[in-house]
Amino acid sequence: MAPARTCKIIFTSGLLCLAVACGVPAQEGTAALGAGSPAPAGAAAAQAGNDLKFGADHRFASGVTISVGSPQSFQPSPSAYPQSPRGAAFDVLLTNNGTTTYKLSGLAVTATASGAAVKQVVDTTQGFTGIADAGKDVLPGRSVHVTLAFAVPQDPTQLRLRVRPSTTEEAVVTYCGPA
Repeated sequence: MAPARTCKIIFTSGLLCLAVACGVPAQEGTAALGAGSPAPAGAAAAQAGNDLKFGADHRFASGVTISVGSPQSFQPSPSAYPQSPRGAAFDVLLTNNGTTTYKLSGLAVTATASGAAVKQVVDTTQGFTGIADAGKDVLPGRSVHVTLAFAVPQDPTQLRLRVRPSTTEEAVVTYCGPA
């Protein structure tokens, strides 16, 4: 009986650490992987300092600036894929402040809810179609608005969105907050 209880305690402690980590205020300019000081013994604690709150802007070295709005809860329609008890939608504003054309097809956004990966919801009935203009180029000085939705549990959860401006770049920014 003791080993099962130990596993439960460890699992609960891990969830608690995740919830606490999401509440840590972000430090400007450290959202890219590898930025800042070396990771201490608790790598999870070091990663938490890189999280941004929804609504914050982050500028990548390429000049691309990303802002992810707060999650908006919605009920997916019967035609949504995948089916989920609840969805969370995000407005993403991408501005090309760089000197070269940005290819929107490089944008990669993934999400986790309470540490578990969640899938992007496509619900054309409600206008959640993913990156519809993926083939679009964003000229310097121009912006593009994208709305993305993810399947989330029925109960409130801590949600983390990882945004990478290009699949070839190591730079990633993580937005974190309740959904």
